[in-house]
Amino acid sequence: MPSASGTPERPADHQPLDLEAGLRKLGLDAFRPGQREAIETLLDVGKLLLVAPTGGGKSLIYQLPAALLPGTTLVISPLISLMQDQVQALSQRGVPATYLAATLEPDELRRRMARVKSGELKLVYAAPERLASPGFRSLLRELRCPLVAIDEAHCISEWGHDFRPEYLQIGGVLKELPGARVLGCTATATPIVRDEILARLGLDLDTPQLVRGFARPNLALRALEVEASKDRTQHIDAALAEALGEPGGKRGAAILYAPTRKASEAEARRLARVGWRAVAYHAGLGGEERTTRQAAFAAGEVEVVVATNAFGMGIDRADVRAVIHLAPPGSIEAYYQEVGRAGRDGADALGLLLVSPGDMARRRALIASDGGDEDLVRHKWNLFLELMRFAEGGSCRHDAVLRYFGDEEETLSGCGRCDVCRALDGGADGAADGGDSPPVSEIVRKALSGVARVHGRFGLGAAVALLRGVEDERLLRSGLASTRTFGALAERDEPWLLRLLRRCVTAGWVDFAGGDRPVVILTEEGRAVMQGERAARLLLPPAARTATRPAPRPTGASARSPAPSLDALDSDARTLFDALRQHRLELARALGVPPYVVASDRSLRDISAHRPRDREALQLAHGIGPAKAKKFGRGLLEIVERHCDEAG
Repeated sequence: MPSASGTPERPADHQPLDLEAGLRKLGLDAFRPGQREAIETLLDVGKLLLVAPTGGGKSLIYQLPAALLPGTTLVISPLISLMQDQVQALSQRGVPATYLAATLEPDELRRRMARVKSGELKLVYAAPERLASPGFRSLLRELRCPLVAIDEAHCISEWGHDFRPEYLQIGGVLKELPGARVLGCTATATPIVRDEILARLGLDLDTPQLVRGFARPNLALRALEVEASKDRTQHIDAALAEALGEPGGKRGAAILYAPTRKASEAEARRLARVGWRAVAYHAGLGGEERTTRQAAFAAGEVEVVVATNAFGMGIDRADVRAVIHLAPPGSIEAYYQEVGRAGRDGADALGLLLVSPGDMARRRALIASDGGDEDLVRHKWNLFLELMRFAEGGSCRHDAVLRYFGDEEETLSGCGRCDVCRALDGGADGAADGGDSPPVSEIVRKALSGVARVHGRFGLGAAVALLRGVEDERLLRSGLASTRTFGALAERDEPWLLRLLRRCVTAGWVDFAGGDRPVVILTEEGRAVMQGERAARLLLPPAARTATRPAPRPTGASARSPAPSLDALDSDARTLFDALRQHRLELARALGVPPYVVASDRSLRDISAHRPRDREALQLAHGIGPAKAKKFGRGLLEIVERHCDEAG
């Protein structure tokens, strides 16, 4: 664990370990790709941040050293079911282990604490809430602890998709165990989340980070836009038939993720009526009922679980043949963690993401209801927009996810299985609109003018009605039906205009405000686009209803995109991006704030691509307004200037 300088102290009894012997002790024949490298790095350097997907073998990285090192390894995990399973498996292989959680009876908890104190155990698993106990903290200080492993390490980051305040205590625990190695494990951590994990754990910037195993080419990833509940039902039934055949066919299982408890119950009832052995699963069920349903799924007694995101943590059923999202979750991290529960056995499986017109407004209202400061709310919204951009398609879905997580080495240059690759292979030309249509800029500016007219008063539907020239009561009552914008895009149908305005939301030109009934607003950037001060650089939705046809990037000398993707940066810009990330982490640590308060990854990508040299130019970067430019601009511009000087 970190000393005063942030570097783990080398244990006095450090000796080379026989990793092959440890592997045999755990009942395994060989390492998976990357596992030996991770273990050797952890033992050698004393610290490691490991990013690998669920089911990627992360537990071996701490279990094997724990089995060989003298003393008791501490594993911090929020998943009681996972702790139970791992303790049972270790005990069966002769590796003494236990877990501590609030679900244990007081007498049993005391008995287990006594075993920990005796030093007879090789591993002790503890829920993060246990770290608040003075008695447990005192016990840890007396323990010979060679390694602390933090599972689900992204939970320590306010910037991540699953922040848990109790994880903030871990940094204090590590300071009390100065001789321990430190391993952070997570399945979902983008570069900015990884930076915050290091900061919260008190680890140096030079801590090794291994990002491995995100490629899942056996998954056929798809995204579809659906307008009506009938369409949704047809797509769900078709996907289940493709993946599982008929009800009772014994071809595996499927998980459907629903946005609400009510939706999960309704869909489970519908599927049961058509013959599937289906159950709902959500946090509103009693603890015993949830345990029963989860056990029935694990035992193969249930074919389909329709669940909220409360289901899946720690689930390891290998024959899940399909994961279907009835609505988009909150981020790419959440999506990939959930869809990754399909095809764990390596056999073919599919992941279907369904997107509908109301998803953006619902997610915006949910984010607002969760509370948090302005920066955090904005960040959560941007996480969701990243997922919506992913759903739009345009390039191989697998490669898009791999680049998002920074797993460049495993990119596939096209998986050949996702809907986008299949469309490309089928010869789709990717045309965004008809060849005789008006210029993109004209269409987009007209659409934004519709939003400007209803700004702060009505929702997306009213903007569409205004653009189509529909004599809607709201428009007549407010006088909007007599404006020049009324019918400005009358030749377009309602679904197409809804898709266009949703793309304007993802571009940052349109936003939502309000609670249960959100209204649309035109952002400052959107107003600049509408008035011709900024280029209307946007891919129009295809004329045909499909979310899978990839559209080409615009060419020519048009103005820059508001935020280039990481893979769009050249090697020089990537070098600058990494330097800006390091500066951001150092600044955040000095100020005692999360890195996102300084700047988002999206902002740093924009700065890296366009290299602003003064504060005015800096404010053109995504998310850098006057306040941030004044507070953080000097340091950011110095990094850019230094990089440009070194690069000539």
